[in-house]
Amino acid sequence: MAAANLRAAGGLPRIDVRNVSLRYFTLQGETQALDDISLAVAPGEFVSIIGQSGCGKSTLLSIIAGILEPSGGSVTVDGRPVTGPSPSIGYMLQQDYLYEWRSILDNALLGAQIQKRDMREARERAIHLLHKCGMGDFLHHYPRQLSGGMRQRVALARTLVTNPDVVLLDEPFSALDSQTRLAIADEVVEVLRSEGKSVVLVTHDIGEAIAMTDRVVVLSRRPGRIKSEHLMQFPSHGKRPTPFEARALPEFNTYFSTLWDELDVHVEG
Repeated sequence: MAAANLRAAGGLPRIDVRNVSLRYFTLQGETQALDDISLAVAPGEFVSIIGQSGCGKSTLLSIIAGILEPSGGSVTVDGRPVTGPSPSIGYMLQQDYLYEWRSILDNALLGAQIQKRDMREARERAIHLLHKCGMGDFLHHYPRQLSGGMRQRVALARTLVTNPDVVLLDEPFSALDSQTRLAIADEVVEVLRSEGKSVVLVTHDIGEAIAMTDRVVVLSRRPGRIKSEHLMQFPSHGKRPTPFEARALPEFNTYFSTLWDELDVHVEG
């Protein structure tokens, strides 16, 4: 069932954004960044948010994470109000922010240390996740010894070590080359789905949104409003395709064309 129908069916969304708006003030005056956004994400659902630069995608993600307080509306996770950063919400940013003087394993344990978790359990989970992310042979290496894609795998493992219910991804592959982005997408989706997380991905890449996620939400130009939502379904495949497989299916081009038109992108010659 689509998360947008959860409330009507009496189900409890994992993430429930209701009528969220954000205004901020500068010397030039008031700016409306987001306007009346309502969005529900089901347990285990993977949702992407796309839109033109400056429409408020990352701002919305920061509000869900509890980093920014909305001017109006509310956000709940599993029915509990989000009033600030929470251990139940993991946030993976564009940069990996790995500490160069810490080993890969020690970097993966950073969140658990900050949250004062049981470090024996955290270490076991970190090792398990690093193996799952294809980094099992690099536990005692240092970030400078890794490629960009490998560093992002470590950052993902670090995000998951504390076992959050919700994972927020803010353009996590934007610094990677196209070939690496394609390769890592399959691995990231496999790990997140196997962990049963509810995921919200912000991306500028339409193809990435289509291939990786269950539902694509399009934001309008500023002030950001939800312009449309699209379920990603691939009946020609018969089952859920991997991101790489999805790009070769006939539905992919149809979705791409639809979303391109929704974004109303104008290229000037």
